[in-house]
Amino acid sequence: MDFQDYQLYLLDFDGLLVDTEQLHYLSYMEMSRRNGYPLSWNFSRFCQEAHSKAMGFFEGLLKEYPHAFESGKTKEGLYEEKKKIYVELLESTPLKLMEGVETFLQSLETRCAKVAVVTNSPKAQVELIKKTLPVLQKIPVWVTREMYKEGKPSPEGYLKAIALLAKPGDKIIGFEDTLKGLKALLAAEVDSVLICPADQKHVEEGKRLGAYHFSSFSSYLTSMR
Repeated sequence: MDFQDYQLYLLDFDGLLVDTEQLHYLSYMEMSRRNGYPLSWNFSRFCQEAHSKAMGFFEGLLKEYPHAFESGKTKEGLYEEKKKIYVELLESTPLKLMEGVETFLQSLETRCAKVAVVTNSPKAQVELIKKTLPVLQKIPVWVTREMYKEGKPSPEGYLKAIALLAKPGDKIIGFEDTLKGLKALLAAEVDSVLICPADQKHVEEGKRLGAYHFSSFSSYLTSMR
């Protein structure tokens, strides 16, 4: 396959373009601690729980605290608390792009490829990050969480981006770092690439589902030479 032979490139955001997953991890841990559900999870365990399905973190939380929601607390309420903590961290923490991302985006710009980001993050969070990392402002189309009803692994966000940008006959490729995001791409019936370290537990399942895998955008770019 020639990875340059595409007209539309669909991209996830957190953990794929920007190194924000540690901040999400810290936000969930702090939210849990404040509500009396301290978790001793390391980052790998967090990813295993949170990245498998929509609201997967809370299924993991219930494994540790089966009665967590019996006091009137809800997933939705706790998630709103988590988002506030996350914004506080965004405003106080230096951010960086993932390895190879800037070169990748520059190559797409040079080729005048059509590009869209589809993210589960709300627009307010995205705009904070874009101010910190101006190269992201060159991406023309952003489909944020307010723009579609069902989050990943539903393909709804990606299908919206396709409807906005694709022309008949366009070849489309998408990039994700998590299993739930990859399933969203595959359900949208586009060629799919998983970008994450090779030791991640979901790599083999991603390959089994039909995705290509690269450990970083740097290794992806090397494969195109």
